[in-house]
Amino acid sequence: MKRPNVLFIYTDQQRWDALGANGNPEIHTPNLDRLAAEGVNLDHYFVQNPICMPSRISFLSGRYPSSLGITHMAVPVPEDTVILPKLLRNYGYVTGNIGKLHFLPHSNRDHREIHPDYGFDHLEISDEPGCYEDAYRAWVRMKAPEELEHISLGIPPAAEDWNRIMAVEDHITHPEREPKRAAAFPGREDVTHAAFVAEQTEQFIESHQHESWMCIAGFYSPHTPWVAPQRFLDLYDPDQLSVPNYPPHLESQRSDSYFSDRELRSVKQGYYAMVSEVDEYVGKLLDRLDALGLSENTIVVFTSDHGEYLGEHLRYQKGYPGEDCISRVPCIIRWPAGIQKPGRVFSGITEAVDILPTVLECCGIPVPASLQGKSLRPLLYNECFAGKEEALMEFKGWKNIRTKDYRYVCEENGRESLYYLPNDPMQYDNLADHPAHQDALYDMRKRMLLKVLQVEQPLQRTWVY
Repeated sequence: MKRPNVLFIYTDQQRWDALGANGNPEIHTPNLDRLAAEGVNLDHYFVQNPICMPSRISFLSGRYPSSLGITHMAVPVPEDTVILPKLLRNYGYVTGNIGKLHFLPHSNRDHREIHPDYGFDHLEISDEPGCYEDAYRAWVRMKAPEELEHISLGIPPAAEDWNRIMAVEDHITHPEREPKRAAAFPGREDVTHAAFVAEQTEQFIESHQHESWMCIAGFYSPHTPWVAPQRFLDLYDPDQLSVPNYPPHLESQRSDSYFSDRELRSVKQGYYAMVSEVDEYVGKLLDRLDALGLSENTIVVFTSDHGEYLGEHLRYQKGYPGEDCISRVPCIIRWPAGIQKPGRVFSGITEAVDILPTVLECCGIPVPASLQGKSLRPLLYNECFAGKEEALMEFKGWKNIRTKDYRYVCEENGRESLYYLPNDPMQYDNLADHPAHQDALYDMRKRMLLKVLQVEQPLQRTWVY
């Protein structure tokens, strides 16, 4: 039997609830909802780090960030790190990554230089949309060179500093970056970064349709800035979109110029529009699999690297302390040839480190002992599967664990936070000093200690001593 193909559709900064299938009545995601109806929807799936680079290498290595020594940003991933394409290579797979990978810091290098392959056979890397001379700009230059002046969404501040210090002139037109509002993409909608990722992913699949393949479609959306083609913005009337329900101490800080309802609704319009643009391309990718006769034996995994505050806690983007809006992201697995009783929702706790061993087991490939996740294959086959007791998130200087009812955060300075999620799902009320929750605090401390001991991964011994 031919081993299954594997397609990862990997977005950036997509919250768990930014999906119609996860109960959001405001957002338009018909193709992702279709994917959920045809697969298994993991609705308590948690990532292991709240920002891009550590989360992505943890996901693709099946290991916790601390075991990799990568718990914060700007740490280049060592080229000998064992990730999925290296594990597939001996079994005849051809592997590719289109779009975002983010294994290297992107603001202090020339993106025209050859990128380390990390075991991939095919790489078209573009970690940011249009602000560097990379695979995306090269694609636009070939497809529609007159559109090049429209595709940068703004240069990151660190890259701007690098260009100034190093006297680099990039000759790229950069607009203002990250206004706190939705904005229309100024170019043709068929040359957005999302269009690039989808078109080149389709090309990769078509080129290797007669082989066993694995491809990552690395979408940048719905990461800030909130820019999408007008057609997708028009799906949403900002006046009809909801705003967060703030506790009194935060509500009192808001004003017409600081997290106003108008600003929050505009941001949500842009964010949702970016998700809807990706959703359209997800539909095209699924349709291409159908047209090529590949759908039945292709494992499709849709997920994201972390979430987005979207105005909650009077914040945008992501980071400490990794509340559910940051740590809990969508994860849908579709595999017609393998999944029994599709359309199920699994509400037990699962983690991003679980996906790699799951894929290997489903592909009939040995799972190395160094992998720290738990295979979800029994869940896909509708066998007895309980999920995990807790999920772990690690960052330099702090860690947190999430159980069914609690999230506990411990920092290197000794500060602790405890949130009771049934009453406080947004995690505003720290109960660490509350007498009624001391037993829960002690329990979560113990769980954290045990989890850290389990995650410890010393170097392999070669003999008894």
